[in-house]
Amino acid sequence: MKRGIGRWLIALAGAATIVLLFRCFAFTPCLIPSSGMENSLFQGERILVNKWSYGLRVPLMSLFSYHRWMEKPVHKNDIVVFNNPTQMPQPFIDQRSIYISRCIGLPGDTLFIDSFFNVTDENRQAVPDEKELYAYPKEKEHSMDSLLSVLSIKGNRQKGYNKEENIRNFSRYEYYLLEQAMNINGGNWIHPLSKEKDARFSHILHPLIIPRKRSVLKVYPWNATLLRNTLVLHEGKQAEVRNDTLYINGKPAQYCYFTKNYYWMSSNNSVNLADSRLFGFVPKDHIIGKASCIWFSKETGTGLFQGYRWNRFFSSIR
Repeated sequence: MKRGIGRWLIALAGAATIVLLFRCFAFTPCLIPSSGMENSLFQGERILVNKWSYGLRVPLMSLFSYHRWMEKPVHKNDIVVFNNPTQMPQPFIDQRSIYISRCIGLPGDTLFIDSFFNVTDENRQAVPDEKELYAYPKEKEHSMDSLLSVLSIKGNRQKGYNKEENIRNFSRYEYYLLEQAMNINGGNWIHPLSKEKDARFSHILHPLIIPRKRSVLKVYPWNATLLRNTLVLHEGKQAEVRNDTLYINGKPAQYCYFTKNYYWMSSNNSVNLADSRLFGFVPKDHIIGKASCIWFSKETGTGLFQGYRWNRFFSSIR
């Protein structure tokens, strides 16, 4: 009897060791907590992250510091999983909370941003699943719900409103379907807010250069705080901003020097602010890997035997 129990314990220990090694050195599972990456990823989906996509970041960074085996470059439009770049109370990078976003800026790239750090770079506009804000009259709310039901556009909820209009977000394909349906029934009553935003801020677009290793960037009033945060959080410098001037080690600075490669991350859903507009540049040592595969997909709020998206099980992520 004791010998049988011992065998079971050895088998369980062996299985646990295999799972632990698999998570540390190959793939790790993640849960998508929000709608920020729709339609590429839906809220509640469970995915696998390939830790070798950009080279394996050596586990236990608290003991071995940062090293990456067989390092590979991150590619533009990759959906990347990384640790929170601004979670300072937690000193060890690999123990910080996890984010997922699409990489739209590589080291050395130049992106054009408005005053709210929304990127208007043409490459970003080409992302097919990126969602934008659209407004429509409040009295059309019932018609909107009917259209969404007929077109099988699920999980789309109202994102905001003003005195006269409600606001939702749609991908370009979803908007195309809605536009075709409304034209058949008397005309389009939805209009994109993004075009209005671009017109309103087009006169104050700024060229944002993504820092790369051993690069020097010029300091302007509009990027001083962003650069200050990067220097303090990731470069180990003493820096502060006073009256739109960046001070490094107590001296005013017109240029900054960087020792790491950085990336600019963006949500598909423009309403979601859990991307570089919130936490700034993401250094390479915070990157865990590339979102590789959806292994489970189910609509939130559905019963035990309902809401499964069978066509998304074990599908690759784009």
